[in-house]
Amino acid sequence: MEQRVAVVGLGYVGLPLAVEFGKKQNIIGFDINPQRIEELKQGYDRTNEVDVKDLEEAAVEFTSSSSDISKANFIIVAVPTPITDNKQPDLIPLVKASQTIGENLTKGTIVVYESTVYPGATEEECAPVLEKASGLKCGEDFFVGYSPERINPGDKEHTFTTITKVVSGQNNEVLETISDVYGDVVKAGVHKASSIKVAEAAKVIENTQRDLNISLMNELSVIFEKLGIDTAEVLEAAGTKWNFLNFSPGLVGGHCIGVDPYYLTYKAQKVGHHPEVILAGRKTNDNVGKFIATSLVKQMIKKNMPVQGSTVTLLGFTFKENVSDLRNTRVIDIVKELEDFDINVQITDAYADAEEAYKEYEIDLSPYKELKPAEAVVFAVPHKSYLDEGWGMFDHLLKHGKGIVFDVKSKLDKSDCPENIELRRL
Repeated sequence: MEQRVAVVGLGYVGLPLAVEFGKKQNIIGFDINPQRIEELKQGYDRTNEVDVKDLEEAAVEFTSSSSDISKANFIIVAVPTPITDNKQPDLIPLVKASQTIGENLTKGTIVVYESTVYPGATEEECAPVLEKASGLKCGEDFFVGYSPERINPGDKEHTFTTITKVVSGQNNEVLETISDVYGDVVKAGVHKASSIKVAEAAKVIENTQRDLNISLMNELSVIFEKLGIDTAEVLEAAGTKWNFLNFSPGLVGGHCIGVDPYYLTYKAQKVGHHPEVILAGRKTNDNVGKFIATSLVKQMIKKNMPVQGSTVTLLGFTFKENVSDLRNTRVIDIVKELEDFDINVQITDAYADAEEAYKEYEIDLSPYKELKPAEAVVFAVPHKSYLDEGWGMFDHLLKHGKGIVFDVKSKLDKSDCPENIELRRL
């Protein structure tokens, strides 16, 4: 049977996926946000993940009408799976998407989930919702599969088509169909997992592994600061060994690395295991923002600079460079800690939407050109436009062109640092 594809959820993951499928056939692109749909119809992608030309040329029927989902018999679900304030999995978006799909599900349809979940969630949480909403039976009237998303926002080299796609299905026949559908668009090929749970687990440990490696670097950074050693120089020296892993300290936010480990730890605790190493890594990474802020304040005191009432500029607010994504940005931790010292914090970002920043975090973004000269600058997110300016940008960012610069990701060339600037690195 010919597969008519529908993609549910047109964010950072779903849209690139929909566009690539749309280059091969006419597909349905569904999102619950009517404004998002109208923008896409006009050829505008606010996430900047898809080129205008690709968006216009792809045969995607963009819609916010859920009934259009019934036109498809191969449905891909790419909705967010965040965590709650208590760091527990928040499956509400996934459950609501499953409910909507179930209400428009036809016999013989395959539903493939791409959202990050804990092992077992697809079959234990999503499939029953589909069954209840549709009145159909999973495994007989419709089928489910799981193929974890591997989109890296802002990365134009590692894209949907160039990353090996892990696929899984609830039986061999479904697996082969899912493999064929993805294999038709993914140039890098597919890897067939032996079960849905294996595929779910593979996804969740990919980012857990990165989280733990970064947490080690962050802890080393704290140690080296107390020893008066530059962490970046230590890593550069250690990196000359062939098998040294190339990880750097930094803020760990976003919708993947800073979130996914909690899905695994939740499931681990459900089956009676306390995941000490994973949670320790999470705790370390969640404290990085506070460490940066207090380190900066200590340096200001050492330099006899005023703390209370002083001005500190934060350069960058998104969760990573060259993207507009503000989800789970840990830059906010630096902001809150500095404000606790009665410091005037001004924040700017080359990509972030000011309205969204206020809505999500109640902070006001300042236009770059309207920033007031500050005693110190925290270079939090190294967007390309900032790196292109280099050290020259601090002539107007710092009072009289002198002060402290905290380069969180060590992207500025230390050897070119002006004499009147005190450089700190994580």
